Amino acid sequence: MKRTKFTESQIVSCIKQYESGVKVDQICREMGVHKATFYNWKKRYSGMDSLELKRLKELEEENRKLKQMYADMALDNKMLKDVLSKKW
Repeated sequence: MKRTKFTESQIVSCIKQYESGVKVDQICREMGVHKATFYNWKKRYSGMDSLELKRLKELEEENRKLKQMYADMALDNKMLKDVLSKKW
């Protein structure tokens, strides 16, 4: 996944500014991002506070670990099948 130069807390603060009435053009100019990026952030992070953001980050990390575990087990399974399927 592509890394961003903005932290989640910065992104949430931008969205809070938008919700308080600041125009999107001004926020994008201050942050140095495109409007489409801002709307993607809004779609993902709108309505979140710091606790929900922390929980989201924990869930993403847990998901990454589970995917890695699955990949390792699938590789082990494939290697075992290859070894057992060979005729001696």
